[in-house]
Amino acid sequence: MFAPSQEQVRRFFCEAWQKHRAGQPLTPLEAQAADWIAEHPEYHGDLADVDVAVAAQYSVEEGRTNPFLHLSMHLSLIEQVSIDQPRGIKQAVELLAARRGSLHAAHHEAMEALGEMVWAAQRSGQPVDGQAYIDRVRMAATR
Repeated sequence: MFAPSQEQVRRFFCEAWQKHRAGQPLTPLEAQAADWIAEHPEYHGDLADVDVAVAAQYSVEEGRTNPFLHLSMHLSLIEQVSIDQPRGIKQAVELLAARRGSLHAAHHEAMEALGEMVWAAQRSGQPVDGQAYIDRVRMAATR
């Protein structure tokens, strides 16, 4: 299983953004990352200096979203939808995107459900509940 370190993840996003801005060729994953970074101008400053990015701390007390976690969740959702894993997530996200008129907005709502699923599994010591995750995304699509 691919398990990059925090530093590797942060370097990946910073370098993908730098390459994108310089007009350099990107790998498919870098292109996906750059697309989502472009959707989040509030993170551009966080990605401007790789050394600062690697050292940055994001605590709950600061009240700031960790841009690297947020962008990683966008990429996770892209992967989940592309392979429909857990089964049904593709349709659920597509329904939510149609309902919201925006894939970006749908991702943000699905990311909330994804984060809650992971948190609940960590807290309970039980496996993740993929069906509850999908059900939550589907329910959002009906509101």
